[in-house]
Amino acid sequence: QVQLVESGGGLVQAGGSLRLSCAASGRTLSNYVMGWFRQAPGKEREFVASIPWSGGRTYYADSVKGRFTISRDNAKNTVYLQMNSLKPEDTAVYYCAARTTGGNEYAYWGQGTQVTVSS
Repeated sequence: QVQLVESGGGLVQAGGSLRLSCAASGRTLSNYVMGWFRQAPGKEREFVASIPWSGGRTYYADSVKGRFTISRDNAKNTVYLQMNSLKPEDTAVYYCAARTTGGNEYAYWGQGTQVTVSS
């Protein structure tokens, strides 16, 4: 089992920044890929970014490229999502998730943290 706990959400004005954190515990995470997803009211959950826990290429949704950065701190077992130049359309509940390196689906999810961007 992998437990994920997000934090760092809040209310911010357009153009501002937030950093989300995802604290992971449970299994050794070296064989996992960590992802951030988001779900806005009335919309489907969508992929935001991902990073392999052991290092490697990061991926981003087109809508956040150049504004968001995913990173990890192995010593703290924490994954971050730095969000800059926030827009009202970034408003959503943000979820941290984990999947095995060879897997297709994210099996573990956090409870989510609300991000609200005011115009």
